[in-house]
Amino acid sequence: MSRIGKLPITVPAGVKVDIQPGVICVEGPKGKLCQDYTSNVKLELNDGVITVVRADESKASNAAQGLYRNLLNNMVVGVTTGFSKSLIITGVGFRAEVQGNLLVMNLGYSTDFIALIPENLTVTVEGQNKVIVSGVDKQAVGEFCAQIRKLRKPEPYKGKGIRYETETIRRKVGKSGVK
Repeated sequence: MSRIGKLPITVPAGVKVDIQPGVICVEGPKGKLCQDYTSNVKLELNDGVITVVRADESKASNAAQGLYRNLLNNMVVGVTTGFSKSLIITGVGFRAEVQGNLLVMNLGYSTDFIALIPENLTVTVEGQNKVIVSGVDKQAVGEFCAQIRKLRKPEPYKGKGIRYETETIRRKVGKSGVK
């Protein structure tokens, strides 16, 4: 039995849940999200509480129960409060700015990187080196942040590059420090 999968999801006031065969839609103050689900699980909505029940006792149903419970919980949290991640750009002359629906970044290369901001996300830049990505869909926020970070991963000697705000970079000592 999946320990995560059997936990109920409470639906807060102002959130509408629409369960149909094969798809569930959650609509709240911040937006609307829809998710497909397999026949390995059954979704039940009773008195503002969603429960995910396994269709049978197979290993696939057990795994799907925990997966879809977490996906549904992320949908409910996303349409009520939303998700956000912060990226820190470290390096001499490294900076970012938002121009319309484009994120323009100077990362020490001969040309600037231009990233198209997806329409379901909002990107703000504090100062010139802190990028905050926020949105309703947790997966979309994480994916966009990972693509931005991939442009210039932080290096261990000087710490230059793009890192998450909560990430710590393990610094190495250079050649002259070893004796």
